[in-house]
Amino acid sequence: MRPLRRQAYGEARPFGFVGECLMEQRTLGTQGLVASAIGYGAMGTAIGYGPSDDARAIAAIRRAYEIGVTHFDTAEMYGWGEGEKLLGRALAPIRDEVTIATKFGLTPATGPNSQPDHIREVVDNSLRNLHTDVIDVLYQHAPDPGVPIEEVVGAMREFVDAGKVRYLGLSNAGEDTIRRAHAVHPISVLQNEYSLFAPRDTASLFPVLEELGIGLIAYSPLARGFLSGAVQSRDHYTADDFRQGQAWWGPENFEANLAIVGKLTELAEGRGATLAQLSLAWLLAQREYVVPIPGSRNSDRVDENTAAVDLVLTVADLARIAEIVPDGGLAGHVN
Repeated sequence: MRPLRRQAYGEARPFGFVGECLMEQRTLGTQGLVASAIGYGAMGTAIGYGPSDDARAIAAIRRAYEIGVTHFDTAEMYGWGEGEKLLGRALAPIRDEVTIATKFGLTPATGPNSQPDHIREVVDNSLRNLHTDVIDVLYQHAPDPGVPIEEVVGAMREFVDAGKVRYLGLSNAGEDTIRRAHAVHPISVLQNEYSLFAPRDTASLFPVLEELGIGLIAYSPLARGFLSGAVQSRDHYTADDFRQGQAWWGPENFEANLAIVGKLTELAEGRGATLAQLSLAWLLAQREYVVPIPGSRNSDRVDENTAAVDLVLTVADLARIAEIVPDGGLAGHVN
């Protein structure tokens, strides 16, 4: 079955129909950005979580689309262009049916760099890497203390004016940065780490997001794999795996966090769900403008994650989760 055309920006339609799958669509911001309730985060196809196979990763990305995912997220930093190229190849046959987000602002050697000339160079490269003439969402990847956010957003706005970018976003930003950025050009979406194991910092931003009309993309929604149902100790991961430096896996915290996972898993199984599905359903229940972007190179895992849209948590479920994880995973989240 041929997918329905992508929803026109600003056009009201509550659901997107892809293949045989109907998925809730969520509005992010007030400028017209709409995304599937669960998106796809592509970082792991290029870096961070051990070796990857391109063919397998492309199959997982295309499977996500087949079962209703319409929002795909990458960044220049994910393999310094290689992740964008892979995502562009995977989505080329269906480019007009999806939204693609990417990010600028980091460098391999010098850390943050959001100088306007650098932004222009990176965005032009990203357009080529993604094999597209327009980026749906452009994020600053992280604040740059050397460049006022007003200058950064001014440079980003140039691409909107030129028709090369549709919507602007920020990532890893706090309230002051969000307000100052939004005063220069409307910000449609904030992308921050947000999960059952990292709830507090991002939840504290809900008031400003609601005041300004900004959506939230939740990255690492499964706590970098700790809530995937397949967590292992650090010695199972390669030396360059991002989890080696994550305190949730630290020897002083690992067993206690496993105990939390055990209780959550018991709750999930009582609802006929997996731990990952429970964790994603919890995020979906927090606000109607929250879209988690789990990533996997395994098509079966993509199926599992996406099925979380069908799990509606009860008031009792949410209360039990709050008892089990009152403040997030032990010592795991460091800004």
